[in-house]
Amino acid sequence: MFDGPVGEIVVLRHGQTEWSRTGQHTGTTDLPLLPEGEDQARGLRAALGGREFVEVRVSPLQRARRTAELAGLATTAVDPDLAEIDYGGYEGRTTAEISAELGREWSVWWDGTVPGSSPGETLAEVGQRVDRVLDRARARLADGDVALVAHGHVLRALTARWLGLPPEAGALFALAAGRYGLLGHEHGRPVLTGWALH
Repeated sequence: MFDGPVGEIVVLRHGQTEWSRTGQHTGTTDLPLLPEGEDQARGLRAALGGREFVEVRVSPLQRARRTAELAGLATTAVDPDLAEIDYGGYEGRTTAEISAELGREWSVWWDGTVPGSSPGETLAEVGQRVDRVLDRARARLADGDVALVAHGHVLRALTARWLGLPPEAGALFALAAGRYGLLGHEHGRPVLTGWALH
């Protein structure tokens, strides 16, 4: 019998903001939740209420902190490593706008952030950040569940790293605003146990 971690990691994306609704890349810009986003967060109380969280780590940005609060999660740590990707000069812009400017299809997953004077973060740098978050979460799983409340792209990269994949594989794990996923174990191996739940 496997005698390893008993808990799961709940990765929860914040509720809807103005820019998540319009598809604008929102890294360091500290936007509030829309009323719809607040409703999404409140709606998570029932889904998550039966879990005993031994740790709740939250991005420092207000949209994540407010989502945790409205979802009924008691924050135990504000974790800068859970901040969204720094998009540099692509902050506030949509994928369609960036692609039109470049004259080809662009994606943060294979092109990265803007080159030049405002480069933002590389996915390798994001991978290092989320690996630190996962190390902290793994240390608590023997005691129960851990919640990570953050942002779409950083949580997708984190999920890829949990599964032993490069951060670029986060492209495979679409996660809408106000949704969550479950990272657990099967026969001692890290697996995805639920995704895009609400």
